[in-house]
Amino acid sequence: MLEKYAEALIRLPQKDKYEKTDLLIPTFKLDTEKSLDIYYAPHNEMVNLEAKIFIVGITPGWNQMNRAYQTARTGLIEQWDYEMIKRECKKAARFAGSMRNNLIDMLDQLQLQKALAIPSCAQLFRDYDGLLHTTSLVPYPVFNKGKNYTGTHPSILDSALLTRYVQTYFYKEVQLFSDVLIIPLGKAVEEVLLKLIEEGYLTSQQCLLGFPHPSGANGHRQKQFLQEKEQLKAKIKSFFKLPT
Repeated sequence: MLEKYAEALIRLPQKDKYEKTDLLIPTFKLDTEKSLDIYYAPHNEMVNLEAKIFIVGITPGWNQMNRAYQTARTGLIEQWDYEMIKRECKKAARFAGSMRNNLIDMLDQLQLQKALAIPSCAQLFRDYDGLLHTTSLVPYPVFNKGKNYTGTHPSILDSALLTRYVQTYFYKEVQLFSDVLIIPLGKAVEEVLLKLIEEGYLTSQQCLLGFPHPSGANGHRQKQFLQEKEQLKAKIKSFFKLPT
């Protein structure tokens, strides 16, 4: 897809931060259904098959989309090869902003870093990113009435459009991994993982069910995390066969 949109990306204006009027335009729109619109973004086109940790979001949000476009445009102008652009877009955009900090804090509290023998889960986004693969159920940004889609109204499985994207992209992607710990970010992702478990694509032992969405907009995040913390720690120890 990057090759398809390269010329349009280069034609974007040079800005420190794009406005929605710059990117949420017909040129980059992939699909639409009622109040939902899906747009292209260039940061979910790489799959790290060596990963031990697989973190799954709902869809990329506006901040991630913005960073991915900035990185891709820079790479195209500086004539990086396409694989490098895709890789750098992924690094720059995945769970960008305060959500990444919240995510790292929760994973460190669960002592995932000890299971991976690294100083902190912050290193998964830096020197040890070879251990990490990230994606979204729908790999491209989804907006509901122009705002970030949050997984509800409609739910993913109640939308024919979103279900089609999940089956087309996420189902195929998850089958590429045989031994990876999957961390779903929130209930909307968990609902899809439970369906995959029911259908035999995944096992409950490899899914960190109960992990709350790390977005700052999730006001119940800390309460949910405290309620689930001990069972999440136990599941990590069991998955990595660590002593209890």
